[in-house]
Amino acid sequence: MQNIIALVDDNKNTPTSVIIALESEGFKVKSYTYGGEAFRILQAAPADLTVLDIKMPRMDSMELLRRICEHFSLPVTFLTSKDDEIDEILGLRMGADDYVEKPCSQRLWIDRIRALLRRGQAVSAGEGQSDRALVRGDLILDSKRHVCSGKAEAV
Repeated sequence: MQNIIALVDDNKNTPTSVIIALESEGFKVKSYTYGGEAFRILQAAPADLTVLDIKMPRMDSMELLRRICEHFSLPVTFLTSKDDEIDEILGLRMGADDYVEKPCSQRLWIDRIRALLRRGQAVSAGEGQSDRALVRGDLILDSKRHVCSGKAEAV
């Protein structure tokens, strides 16, 4: 089965090279320019992994990361040219699984993505544990906050 990667980056040049690299390795890439757009579409059609850029207009990447971690159980990695250590620390503390600075080795970065996907699949199969919410259809189970909710109301 082909893994789906959601790529959220407002830079018009970066996504093309990243998409080519990922697709040449067998991934299906869905590219988004804005965080709000990505989040809305992810709610309807979740991806297996999300790649975020730090600098984004409208909804910043940290807000998007917060929403993804709150609603989905999927790995998130940053791929960014911003090399401020505080952004990396904040991103990882907020729930990102990895943070990679550009330029980077595409082969190494893709292998890191494969490792995150393997770990995510192990958690889904019950071989590991996750602090993130478990999403099944309209039902969201957040074991960290001990809350079960649906689209319309909390249970």
